[in-house]
Amino acid sequence: MSEPKPLSATELRRRCDSASLPFESTLELEPLDGPLGQERAVEAARLAVAMRRPGYNLFVLGPSGFGKHAFVRQILDEAASSRDVPPDVCYVFDFSATARPRALLIPAGRGRELSSDMDKLVEDLRAAIPAAFESDDFRAKLARIEDDLRARPEKVFHEVEEQAKQAGIAMIRLPSGVGFAPVKNGEVLAPDEFEKLPEAERKILEKTVSGLQAALQAGLRELPRWGKQAREKVRELNREVTRYAVDQLVDDVSQRYADLPKVTAYLEAVRADVVDNVDAFRRDEDKSPLGELTGGKRPFQRYSVNLIVDHSAATGAPVIYDDRPAIDSLLGRIEHRAELGALVSDFTLIKGGSLHRASGGYLMLDLKQLLIHPHAWEALKRALFAKEIRIESLGQMLGFSAGATLDPEPVPLDLKVVVIGDRYLFHLLAEVDADIGELFQVVADFDDRIERTSDNDLAYARLVTTVALRDGLRPLGRDAVARVLEQSARTTGDSRKLSTRVRDLANLLHESEHYASERRSDWITAADVERAVAARTRRQDRLRERLHEQILRDTLLIDTSGQKVGQVNGLSVLEFGGFAFGMPTRITATARVGDGKVVDIEREVELGGALHSKGVLILSSYFAARYTRHIPLSLSASLVFEQSYAGVEGDSASLAELCALISALSGAPVKQSIAMTGSVNQHGVVQAIGGVNEKIEGFFDICRARGLTGEQGVIIPKSNVPHLMLRPDVVAACEAQKFAVYPVESVDDAVWVLTGLPAGEAGEDGDFPEDTVNARVLEQLIEFAVIGESFGKLVKVGGDGDDEPETQDPHESN
Repeated sequence: MSEPKPLSATELRRRCDSASLPFESTLELEPLDGPLGQERAVEAARLAVAMRRPGYNLFVLGPSGFGKHAFVRQILDEAASSRDVPPDVCYVFDFSATARPRALLIPAGRGRELSSDMDKLVEDLRAAIPAAFESDDFRAKLARIEDDLRARPEKVFHEVEEQAKQAGIAMIRLPSGVGFAPVKNGEVLAPDEFEKLPEAERKILEKTVSGLQAALQAGLRELPRWGKQAREKVRELNREVTRYAVDQLVDDVSQRYADLPKVTAYLEAVRADVVDNVDAFRRDEDKSPLGELTGGKRPFQRYSVNLIVDHSAATGAPVIYDDRPAIDSLLGRIEHRAELGALVSDFTLIKGGSLHRASGGYLMLDLKQLLIHPHAWEALKRALFAKEIRIESLGQMLGFSAGATLDPEPVPLDLKVVVIGDRYLFHLLAEVDADIGELFQVVADFDDRIERTSDNDLAYARLVTTVALRDGLRPLGRDAVARVLEQSARTTGDSRKLSTRVRDLANLLHESEHYASERRSDWITAADVERAVAARTRRQDRLRERLHEQILRDTLLIDTSGQKVGQVNGLSVLEFGGFAFGMPTRITATARVGDGKVVDIEREVELGGALHSKGVLILSSYFAARYTRHIPLSLSASLVFEQSYAGVEGDSASLAELCALISALSGAPVKQSIAMTGSVNQHGVVQAIGGVNEKIEGFFDICRARGLTGEQGVIIPKSNVPHLMLRPDVVAACEAQKFAVYPVESVDDAVWVLTGLPAGEAGEDGDFPEDTVNARVLEQLIEFAVIGESFGKLVKVGGDGDDEPETQDPHESN
């Protein structure tokens, strides 16, 4: 085993040679046609769009900022352009069920025509019907009915009067009614003269008068029936006149919709209702007190057409994006208006939802927005399962709605739903809702990175061109594109990858554009990009500066020179508001005789997370397997992150903790000019960790502030070398041999770099070479085992007597 060597400058940062790019500027490049590196997602999306079977709705997954919405919109627009325009959707009054408005689906563009035709029809009826009732023919017919009604009572009076004359009785019409009186010699007898008549004659006259009164009453008893007959004749006359005025107007409209049976059926219902309610057209509603309060149009609104979806301007299937998918936004709503102190509603106040507008096409929704609006997800599922849109409020869905309300006829639903969200929410929803698999059978998962190859470098350059052209930015020279490529790789934390996060790229280009405009340059250069990257870091690093300041003032204790036993500089990553930076942390270890337990103080005080605790437990297994296969592990050790006041999570410090413990056991001092990161397994193999670039740069910044000596550096897992995309200033310092990055594969490699002493490999007998760190560790553990065994014997012997054993120093017992 040889001593690990530091990495060369070329291994610390994979540069993009601008000379290798086959263009001078982005002006020479064609924009990218589709999303970068998303072939899998594109295939899935195109499958979902092409499938016409139920359940093939689409979930698009991935973090925000990757252009998912634009990608989905592009695919849907392409598919929608080749599909037929769906019908318009109207609601009309149902004359047979006033609380249940009827839905009409009419070919695109004809819904607006029908609405306009009905408005014109009402206007024409309001003019034609009063005119018809003002005609001479109507007046003459009405007069005949009235004359006939008046003639019938007169005929009765005349007949009774003739009977009275023949009987010598006069019929006298008085203001209060009709009276009868005897006549003698052509004159009506006065009451006193009537009393002078013989009694027999009086009785005859009284009987005659009674008969005449009965005859008159019998004739007049028919008056109500005659009135009813007259009114019926008037109504029939009104209907006849109305039909004469209405039929031609309605027929003209019906002929234009002869190919739509539901519309013609509706027009027939309108015809019948107008005839039955002709009085509304004969009155001047606009000038009535109620008409003034309600706008004068309420009686005629029943003949209006409420066009809730108008596709008159469409050239293909609709593509709708609903950014607020609440229940009323999805399903539609029924509005109310205040009228005479009460809230009222009618079918003209029905408003369509995004499902209505998207039916026959495609609907885009955000998963997060869908879930934060109460019951919106359930409403969407119910509509998809039922294949119809039923307009309901949240209160109606929950059974809280009181009182009568409209119940519009459901509208058939036929559409493709695309829900866009992040993976966490999708998988969480899939765990609790089994309906996802039935309704959303296709998932398009966006990849956040692609391989960094020469072909992909060129494709990424075309993406840069696409964003620049889309946003009207200056062209980029190839040196600027090369710097953007390097920054993209740094964003992924892997020199072999490129980020597909379009939003981050656009932000970087816009900020670079700003600095290019300050220079009044026609091009964006690498210097502009570098300045934008530095400025972004500057805006976000206030907290990092404060923590570095605490270290440089020795408030937070971090040594960058000298040597210490049992003390190692570990490295961690802090992230606030999307800005991550590395920080060194002092890790110390102590060792003594014990029962083989390694105490993690962070865990004991509940500051250590599960992964961190797992890493510490691995240390005990490593010591037992490496050093004490044939002797008991009589070790008690303590590990602590000094000046750590927050939780510790992750196992990336387990290598540093192990090295600190090895130093404490062997007495080999550790170079404080070296920091380290990495996890370790039970066999001492060093494993990769995250945030390697930030960790190296965090320790480098502290060392540079105190002065680079050429002895400072960082130990990292060798498996993290491909992830290195260090800042140019760090690379320059390493190239000048003022700083170093050491890749290690095992604990022994790390110990050699930290102590300057070989760790030593065990021979066939299990012993390590003399004057090696591992030999010292083994020697110390053997000593602990002997001491532990001797102490155990003393305790056992003392325990056999009746008296308590005297306390002795275990060293003296040897």
